[in-house]
Amino acid sequence: MKTSQSVIISCAITGSIHTPSMSPHLPVTPEEIADGAIGAAEAGAAILHLHARDPKTGAPTPDPDVFLRFLPKIAAATDAVINITTGGGQTMTVDDRLAAPSRIEPEMCSLNLGSMNFGLYPMADRPREWKHDWELKHLLGSRDFIFRNTFGDIERILEEMGEKRGARFEFEAYDTGHLHTLAHLRDRGLLRGRRPFVQFVLGVLGGTGADPESLFQMKATADRLLGDDYDFSVAAAGRMQFRLVTIGAAFGGNVRVGLEDNLYLERGRLAASNAEQVTRIREVLEALSFTIATPDEARERLGLKGRDKVALAGT
Repeated sequence: MKTSQSVIISCAITGSIHTPSMSPHLPVTPEEIADGAIGAAEAGAAILHLHARDPKTGAPTPDPDVFLRFLPKIAAATDAVINITTGGGQTMTVDDRLAAPSRIEPEMCSLNLGSMNFGLYPMADRPREWKHDWELKHLLGSRDFIFRNTFGDIERILEEMGEKRGARFEFEAYDTGHLHTLAHLRDRGLLRGRRPFVQFVLGVLGGTGADPESLFQMKATADRLLGDDYDFSVAAAGRMQFRLVTIGAAFGGNVRVGLEDNLYLERGRLAASNAEQVTRIREVLEALSFTIATPDEARERLGLKGRDKVALAGT
């Protein structure tokens, strides 16, 4: 268990789960997403996990042109690693999900390790005034939604983004079965001999729970299947976010925070920004005598190709 190395903080800026009516602080427009990402980087995030939203409605969008309204601003203002989703959001095809990352050729992409139920519908039970017609439909539609990530889809993303464009992956594992899939991909040589960076994602309805026991099970399974040949990070949905990512760091891991995963800073208090969450976890980690990895330290440890090889270079 490696606990002496610095901790990489990732920040998931907006995602495709929460809707604008849930928090006035959720970044929606390209300007808000750029400002949120830059603030998170200035607060200590080495990796920025990025989705795009329709500027008018706040609905998730795969449109590369929307990504390109905020990515150059982020790249010009910070040296943080740009990590573009290939998970996208509901109703998006794999073609949709690859449109932006294949055009931008980032240093990192997320890659989900299996098809699963992805239940957002309990969030519709809380009374609120909905700003947009799509929001309630988005939440309730998840009752019959299967988040598709077949073996063929995963192989395609590995080929398109890894083999052809040199991206490394944030392998998102929502349950122990996803870790078996990752070991299978490694055994087939599809990881190209590279040490995987695994994100344990806890607390999504349809995946493993947001509790310490589930985290311990994920870590034990990864250790058994992958040995010492992987790096991991912890993300947790909702109120268990800070507790579980701190436990993950204590076990030698890295951490992910951000408004994609959790809208709150503490019980009953919405986070005013992504930077506020990054600052909070940084303070916790530093109080526990951890050091925080810089973007270049993250690049070296994860074997990234470098920001000069991203299609945004020079913009």
